[in-house]
Order: sequence, then structure tokens, then C-alpha cells
Amino acid sequence: MPEIIVSENIIGAAMDRLRHEHDVLYSPHLWQSPDELQAALVEARALIVRNQTKVTAELFAAAPHLKIVARAGVGVDNIDVAAATSAGVVVSYTPAANAVSVAELAVGLMLALARHIPQAHAHAIAGGWNRQRYMGTELAGRTLGIVGFGRIGQLTAERAQAFGMKIVAADALLASDAPALAKFDARLLPLEELLAAADVVTLHVPLTPDTNNLINTDRLARMKHSALLINTSRGEVVDEASLLSGLKDHKIAGAALDVRRTEPPAPSEFDALQNVILLPHLGAFTFEAQERVIDAVCRDVTLVLAGQPALEYFNIPEPRR
Repeated sequence: MPEIIVSENIIGAAMDRLRHEHDVLYSPHLWQSPDELQAALVEARALIVRNQTKVTAELFAAAPHLKIVARAGVGVDNIDVAAATSAGVVVSYTPAANAVSVAELAVGLMLALARHIPQAHAHAIAGGWNRQRYMGTELAGRTLGIVGFGRIGQLTAERAQAFGMKIVAADALLASDAPALAKFDARLLPLEELLAAADVVTLHVPLTPDTNNLINTDRLARMKHSALLINTSRGEVVDEASLLSGLKDHKIAGAALDVRRTEPPAPSEFDALQNVILLPHLGAFTFEAQERVIDAVCRDVTLVLAGQPALEYFNIPEPRR
């Protein structure tokens, strides 16, 4: 039986080395078959996932030899971390590896929304040349509201300042005298006040019970009718039904969604809207970020299997089993 299970599409030079040095079951569609995954984990010592694999308490119970679950990405909401800790299993992740890529995508989506770039492109290649239809707005002088002022939020602020944007932030974990606020001349506001003040709102929060449906009908109603919303965090942070209604009724001017509640999503009314940009969860998908991510997860798996502590762990550095 293989000692390492890779249940999603995770490729790169570091993964090639890992597969050469260890007995690895590389099955990029295994996440779609929980029963097959559970059977594969009976003798496994390590599991490497992205965000599609649901690593449940039942899986931990069925994997008595498992020492580490390595998440190729930032969020660990698809892993039952409490169950992992109870079972003595390390959960490692890559909190910094894709931060630049996500921040750059957020800024790119701001520009794409403000200047109607995807819609104007489709119009032009269809033979159109109606410039008035795609009149845009400048980012300079606008207020950017960053919800979640951690590593990615701050990198986004740094890039937005180059466009001359003013920064306001909402973050329940941030003190009002935090150095990061002074660095970016940012004002810390309650979420409702940020939504009312911002011309662009970008979401950079993890999925928790407190952030599930964080953006809902009531909070969308607080935003300016001219405001733009960007979500590169987790799909569940936005109540999609409320957002769809808000976009159709022009309660806000536009939205860009890199993440969805269900991935891949089913066809929906979003697909026909002209004031929305939809992407297939591309935030971390640059060559540079993926190289860093795969290097990090393979390194931590190698360390733990060799009896050493993981370097980027979410719960415990070493297995307790």
C-alpha cells in the first residue's frame, strides 16, 4: 500500500522528486470518491490535498497510520482540524506561498471591473467599436475597502496605493494601533462602515462560522450603488443569492468572483450578467505561486515522515501517534 496519497491535481518538480523517493498514490480525481479515498488511507502515512478533498473525522478514524495532512494552499476549511489534532495528525499548509499571486489577481479584477475589460474585449472581437458603452472609471482617488487585513490584504493595499487609492480596512483580529495600518495610512473601520465608505470592496478572510455569508442582503444594501465587490477568498463568504439579486437590480455596480460556494458551480443566472466577472478559482494559479506551494507541502511531508517537525503547521508541528 502507498505511504503517501495525493488526492488532487498537484504537480511540479518537488512532487516528481517525492514520487521518486516514496511510494506515492497520485490520483488527482480521488477527492471525488470519499469511499475510495478512505480505503486508500488505511495504510497511508501522509495525505496531500488542495481545497476539494474533504478531510473528515471519519477519514482520520480510518487512517491509523496517518501522520500529516498537507494542504497545498492557505485555507484549511476543508480539513477537520480539531479531529486531526485529537488524532495527533499534523495539518500543514502554505500561508505565504500564494499571497502575491492572490493580491495581484485582486488588483487585476479591480481594473477589469472599473474599465469593463472582459465585456469590451468580447464586443471588439465580435466586430463592435462602441466606446461610449464601455466608459469606465479611474481607481485613482477611490477608496478601497479591504475586509481581512492579513498578509494578502496588506499586499493588495500596497499595490492599490500605487494607483492612488485610499485604504480602509475591517479586521476583527487587528488592533487599532497595529503597525500595518500606519504603514498604509489605512483607517480601521467596523465592517458596516467600511461597506458604506468604499468604492471597491475586496474580501480576504478565511472561511469560519463568523465569515460564512458575511456579505449578505443587509450588508450589500449598505454599499454604494457605484461600488464594486471582489471575492478571492472563499465562495461561502458571499451569499450568492443576495449578490445575484443585488447585481440584477443594480444595487451595486459590479462584482468579480474567483471563488464560488460550490466548485465547479452549476450554470446560473450569473453567467448572463454583464456586470460580473467569473473565474475558475485562479488566485493561486501562477507558475511562481504553484512552485512555492508544491515545494512547501512536499518539504513538510518529507520532514514529518523522517521524524522531524513540519515548518508550516496549522495545529501541531509533530505527529502524536
